[in-house]
Amino acid sequence: KTWVCVSDDFDVFKISDIILQSMTKESKEYKDLDQLQMALTEKSKDKRFLLVLDDVWHEDDDDWEKLVLPFRSCAHGSRIIITTRKEELLKKLHFCNLDSLKSLSHEDALSLFALQALGVENFNSHTTLKPHGEGIVKKCAGLPLALKAIGRLLGTRTNVEDWEDVLNSEIWNLENSDKIVPALRLSYHDLSADLKQLFAYCSLFPKDYLFDKEELVLLWMAEGLLSPSNATKSPERLGHEYFEILLSRSFFQHAPNDESLFIMHDLMNDLAMLVAGELFLRFDNHMKIGTDGLAKYRHMSFSREMYVGYHKFEAFKGAKSMRTLLAVSIDVDRSWNYFFLSNKILVDLLPCLTLLRVLSLSRFQITEVPEFIGSLKHLRYLNFSRTRIEVLPENIGNLYNLQTLIVFGCESLTKLPESFSKLKKLRHFDIRDTPLLKKLPFGIGELESLQTLTKIIIEGDDGFAINELKGLTNLHREVSIEGLHKVECAKHAQEANLSLKKITGLELQWVNEFDGSRIGTHENDVLNELKPNSDTLKELSIVSYGGTQFSNWVGDCSFHELVNVCIRDCRKCKSLPPFGLLPSLKRLQIQGMDEVKIIGLELTGNDVNAFRSLEVLTFEDMSGWQGWLTKNEGSAAVFTCLKELYVKNCPQLINVSLQALPSLKVLEIDRCGDIRCGG
Repeated sequence: KTWVCVSDDFDVFKISDIILQSMTKESKEYKDLDQLQMALTEKSKDKRFLLVLDDVWHEDDDDWEKLVLPFRSCAHGSRIIITTRKEELLKKLHFCNLDSLKSLSHEDALSLFALQALGVENFNSHTTLKPHGEGIVKKCAGLPLALKAIGRLLGTRTNVEDWEDVLNSEIWNLENSDKIVPALRLSYHDLSADLKQLFAYCSLFPKDYLFDKEELVLLWMAEGLLSPSNATKSPERLGHEYFEILLSRSFFQHAPNDESLFIMHDLMNDLAMLVAGELFLRFDNHMKIGTDGLAKYRHMSFSREMYVGYHKFEAFKGAKSMRTLLAVSIDVDRSWNYFFLSNKILVDLLPCLTLLRVLSLSRFQITEVPEFIGSLKHLRYLNFSRTRIEVLPENIGNLYNLQTLIVFGCESLTKLPESFSKLKKLRHFDIRDTPLLKKLPFGIGELESLQTLTKIIIEGDDGFAINELKGLTNLHREVSIEGLHKVECAKHAQEANLSLKKITGLELQWVNEFDGSRIGTHENDVLNELKPNSDTLKELSIVSYGGTQFSNWVGDCSFHELVNVCIRDCRKCKSLPPFGLLPSLKRLQIQGMDEVKIIGLELTGNDVNAFRSLEVLTFEDMSGWQGWLTKNEGSAAVFTCLKELYVKNCPQLINVSLQALPSLKVLEIDRCGDIRCGG
């Protein structure tokens, strides 16, 4: 089964690649369409499949023939389902079984509208509003998105006059030449001026784009669209509040497969394009613009392609007022290593755009950051994530307005500039997944505005020391601290004040070498002092810790927000913390605990209601593990919510005492001993 969001961009190579990756669960690079489709043919041969192509607009017969060619040899009973708003497209492609989705009936529409506006499914308790509600519902013509948008608009208004104003609005009667649903236009019209600007900014993103709320808020901030009237409220907090308002009003929706991401309905995207006006340009692969037409644009996005050539952008040398250059695509994590950018764009075009506030060239095969970047004094947001850059130039320190710097996933990055300490306005620095980066620049602990510092490298001697975190009082979100074996004394760890920082994700990492130089009691003292904020922590990883036991705070029930825990390669520990007491824990991974022989009631905290929220439990590479006991005087801990249980490479595990797992759907036992289970 495969679902592909096609939208306006019908790229046979890209769609075929998504289908193959969905079938194989692997990401592999193919040089051309023939090679890719040979693999797809082999994978689908004599197999039944269901392929859904969602939101299709493309009509070219030749492209469709190329796309379906690999499926000629599939098994009988396979199906391709296409969703589209163009009925003539289906007829042209000779689809004979057309199913048209009808609009909601008046009764269902009225019920949906009442639920959005009043929180109930009818008007029985609001009879004075019913006539106006019925009139509004008729004007929405049974369109669910329109009903939701207008319903939520009226959700905080229960007086008849407000409902009457909406019903009698002139917007319903405007000539609809742009095909924008009047109800959506009315919902936009009701937004404050600030929210209208933020919504218009979203016109830079293509249909079906997966929005990351954090990323969008940082872009809004860089553009100067977030100006708190209250001095105690940060721009980031204001941005999150604004986003939640737009979400509550149906301008955004939760992504269907990932609650942490968001999408914008196609009709809302059309509305954003309309209201954005002439300041915003979404430059697609087929657009041609002359130099004369560029002077008016301030914000531009462009679609990533396998190769982005200079000729396409040559005219933009004249776009002297451009403030935003943003590379976007809808395939967030797929085939990121395919994208190439002409070096001439970096060398000849970008130096002309001296007013840039936002520059994002993520996921291109860029190996070197041009020196001129340091002269873009207005830059507030710079994103080179998932590129091949090896160093950041020294003159990056000249970007005194820079608020956000992202080099996440730059696997070749080895060095940061010594001038880094000059970036006094830097608030967010993302250096996750940079395995070759082993040193932080001097003075980074003095950047008091920093809220995001995703990777901290403890060096000892003259390098970065953990007590330098003391000055970063605004630090929050995810933090990975590497090199904890170099912490000289526990007092330095205490001075880091992790418990006072609003960290949501914490990884504590020691070196994975257990020789005679490791002192377990010292490492235990350090871990004791690294207790994070129990009110904010949601994810915790402890890696290669050398103590024989964990600190009391690990597994303490006060961590009521903790959802994910990973304990890996802590090879000297003989027992596990009472993770069963964590009320919100959903995923627990225990790996590489060589000294653990028996896992007993210490894991459950001796609580018969332990692991009340746990859904996924993994034990892996436990070379000395022999038994798993959960019984206690006739009763047993019941993992009532456990859906997935994995036990891998635990060769000595023989005795397991577990009662029924009522919610279990996946059980995987691999490379273990001759396990005997007792009830």
